Amino acid sequence: MNRESTALAPSAIERRFLDLMAGVRPDADPAALWDLLLGVAAAPVRLDRLEGVRLVAPDAAVAELEELRRIADAVARDFGRALTQPDTTPARLRALRAELGRRDLAGFVVPRNDEHHGEYVPLRAERLAWLTGFTGSAGVAVVLAERAAIFVDGRYTLQVRNQVDTDLFTPRHLTDAPVTDWLKDQLGPGQRLGFDPRLHAADGVKRLAAACAAVGAELVAVADNPLDAVWPDQPPPPLAPIVPHGMDLAGEASGEKRARLAETLAADGIAAAALTLPDSIAWLLNVRGGDVPRTPLPLSHVLLHADATVDWFVDHRKLVAGLADHLGAGVTVRPPGALGPALDRLGAAGARVGLDPASASVWLATRLTAAGGTVAPRPDPCQGPKAAKNPVEIAGARQAHRRDGAALSRFLCWLEGAAQAGAVDEAAAADRLQAYRAEDALIRDLSFDTISGAGPNGAIVHYRVTEASNRRLDPGSLYLVDSGAQYLDGTTDVTRTVAIGAPTAEMRDRFTRVLQGHIALARLRFPAGTTGGQIDALARAALWQAGLDYDHGTGHGVGSYLGVHEGPQRISKAGSTVALEPGMIVSNEPGYYKAGAFGIRIENLVVVREPEAVPAGERPMLRFETLTLAPIDRQLIAPDLLAGPERAWLDAYHARVLAEISPLVDAPTRAWLERATAPL
Repeated sequence: MNRESTALAPSAIERRFLDLMAGVRPDADPAALWDLLLGVAAAPVRLDRLEGVRLVAPDAAVAELEELRRIADAVARDFGRALTQPDTTPARLRALRAELGRRDLAGFVVPRNDEHHGEYVPLRAERLAWLTGFTGSAGVAVVLAERAAIFVDGRYTLQVRNQVDTDLFTPRHLTDAPVTDWLKDQLGPGQRLGFDPRLHAADGVKRLAAACAAVGAELVAVADNPLDAVWPDQPPPPLAPIVPHGMDLAGEASGEKRARLAETLAADGIAAAALTLPDSIAWLLNVRGGDVPRTPLPLSHVLLHADATVDWFVDHRKLVAGLADHLGAGVTVRPPGALGPALDRLGAAGARVGLDPASASVWLATRLTAAGGTVAPRPDPCQGPKAAKNPVEIAGARQAHRRDGAALSRFLCWLEGAAQAGAVDEAAAADRLQAYRAEDALIRDLSFDTISGAGPNGAIVHYRVTEASNRRLDPGSLYLVDSGAQYLDGTTDVTRTVAIGAPTAEMRDRFTRVLQGHIALARLRFPAGTTGGQIDALARAALWQAGLDYDHGTGHGVGSYLGVHEGPQRISKAGSTVALEPGMIVSNEPGYYKAGAFGIRIENLVVVREPEAVPAGERPMLRFETLTLAPIDRQLIAPDLLAGPERAWLDAYHARVLAEISPLVDAPTRAWLERATAPL
């Protein structure tokens, strides 16, 4: 780690830390304590800023913890400063190419994945950002000796050009112009393309290998990552506390979950299932952590055996006191480095081991089969059960959304007055919304970085305000705010688009068409077995009639104090083979984006419910219950475009918002709510 850019010299910051520890933990190894502090600094900062440093000194007084926090923050700032620096991109690219040359590799694939294949990754795994400057949540780069390209999906087509030097990396659409097509054009016979087998799942490796073989090239698994070899300031693995998630929140004991899943493994003749997805492991063990941004997840691996016992490969330094009692006798904690030998033992016994080809690292399969085992390709066994929330989780989601709706309503009330005065910019608005949410005793973090986009910035689907991009909310513009929070009893995600001053006729037309799509899904009744791909077009129909569309999915799954993006369910025209089932929470978020002008999105979370009653002889039909409670901007609606049932839905929704939210807010917000939710 390079600490020369901090306010303290390297020796001084370490001395300051060790002097403090000499009084707090005099019997501990100083070097081990410093390593622990570096791991804490490499974990994301949560709203409880003392949470992480308690791992270093669990019995320290508050004043000592505050000093530890200041030291950790200084180290974390240095990690962040060293991550993306546009002026260093050419040098970093040259260094990687030199390293590839030393290894006799024609190129290397750099995905935005870590070993656990979740959506969010820790600082240590931000290899794509370090190399290219791109900070989006999905993408991949390929570096060859003379050329390089970066591939992103439709959410990031604008962002990638803003963040990446396109003279060094050619931007390409991940689905319309995929990696495999580019490799077939660029590679030649006999060339060796390297990849890190820990960062790629089996499905992706098959596609890469086929593309290489098509032109006589070879895909080569590397023993160690060449990018890591040229990243001198790479942060260490993150260390955040792992805490119990109690029955009052989880609704089902971990032992019951393990037994339920193990029964299916045994019935299929599978000795164990290897789990890599952090949300699966957190759900299965009823624990929560904080190793990745905005999501309460611990990074680890699990082997779930057919007898319902678990080997949990995790850094023991993250486990809080009392967690062993919460886990029970069926869970054995082992160090991360013991995973390979455990696979060897399963292989030597000739075991069949379940691996998800879409998410499990291909390294796991290679290690297992080399030892004599057999891979049983199958979906992650936790994903389906986790997605179908139990009654306790659904009740928690309802409560979390009520409180979240109250915070958002307070914000929208404040925004109306402050924006008219011309005193608000994107950053200030996001900070104010976070402050309202932070008053909730059950909040633990935001569920993602708030998208606070004014005017043309609202047209950038996954926009994140920076000091350079920060815009004022000017009269005559639209403001899009997509935000959410992680509460102990639920995860929220809501988008509202607000007119600042008088909207144009075009804005009202586009907004109303988006609203029509939103209402179409909210009102929908559908038979069991229906997938999200089958209903996606309903959210787009009103836009399609005007020759318009949007380049993102209409809905994603949401966890229960877990990931704000959760599988396997989704609503997308890309298709989905997973049926929507009772208990699944999914977003309903059609949108429209006019590049350089404005963006519109209306997002509520909904939960799939069974009908309250089924007439005799009729087929049971599922429905959506809307969880999110917050006003939709009425001044952006063109009433003449709405049909009678659409107007009725909106008025009923607003009446519900008023009834459930008004008791939770102050008098000025209550008065504003009455106006904002008045019948259309």
